[in-house]
Amino acid sequence: MTARTRETVVVSRRRPSRSGLERFNRVPAPINILFSLIFIFLALAAVIPLVFVIIISLSSDQSVQMYGYRFIPKGWTTGAYTYLWMLRDYVGRAFLVSVGTTIVGTILGIFLNATLGYVISRRTYALRGFFTILIFIPMLFSGGLVASYMVNTQLLGLGNTYWALILPLTTSSFFIIILRTFFQTTIPDEIIESARIDGASQFLIFFRIVLPLSLPAVATIGLFLSFSYWNSWFPALLYIQSTHAHMYPLQYVLMSIERTIQELVRNAQFMLPAEAFAALPTEAVRMAIVVVVVLPIALSYPYFQRYFITGLTIGAVKG
Repeated sequence: MTARTRETVVVSRRRPSRSGLERFNRVPAPINILFSLIFIFLALAAVIPLVFVIIISLSSDQSVQMYGYRFIPKGWTTGAYTYLWMLRDYVGRAFLVSVGTTIVGTILGIFLNATLGYVISRRTYALRGFFTILIFIPMLFSGGLVASYMVNTQLLGLGNTYWALILPLTTSSFFIIILRTFFQTTIPDEIIESARIDGASQFLIFFRIVLPLSLPAVATIGLFLSFSYWNSWFPALLYIQSTHAHMYPLQYVLMSIERTIQELVRNAQFMLPAEAFAALPTEAVRMAIVVVVVLPIALSYPYFQRYFITGLTIGAVKG
């Protein structure tokens, strides 16, 4: 073997050859840096507004009025959170109501949407086409607010109950169609048939096979449902009367507090003493309300993200 041949062998050993597909998928260093900078920019665009809101909630109203919104305010204060703490009995009760309705509504909504989506995804189900059309119609046409109010209050009797905050948001045609499509395209029929041959019931197949393989879709629907319940205030306005104020969710209570502060400050000159109302931390309270609303539901996202990753790496059909 000549020296040139030995040198070629050594170089080939140091740099393993790549196939055409590997060379195609390899990202050059400049492009990798560019993508990293883009993702860093997008992350900062999502985080900085939240940090800014927290800073404003800790700013004094005098600083906001004189210098506007600043990342480093001239005056710091916890007056907004102190004001909300003074209303802790009212706000705390509403917080527990929102937590309870979010947990119960999300679990119930996942169960209802997933079971109905799974049923209409099975090609052997005789009424599959009928129920698919029936579910698809509300995506195009709505019965209207008056009809839903009459059904929920007069027919179902949900007025002034916690179910009025939960049931109207549990199911969605959009969620059902998403889950149906996911079941059809992701869950192989061979798995279902194998389990059925082994004697498994439909409930066992659904809870032990279909749901574990569908964690990405289920987690996505669960995240949407939790956001909907946590940010929900309109059902309380419709179905909960003022005599049952202990059933108000957090969003409705905080909106009421903000409106009350605005009215007090607006009419401070007609009240005694006017200074007490004019000194209310209006801007800081508004931002503190945003923090109280956003942070709990934002902290729940990592919980759902874990299921995104788990669902992507769980089981498969081997040929």
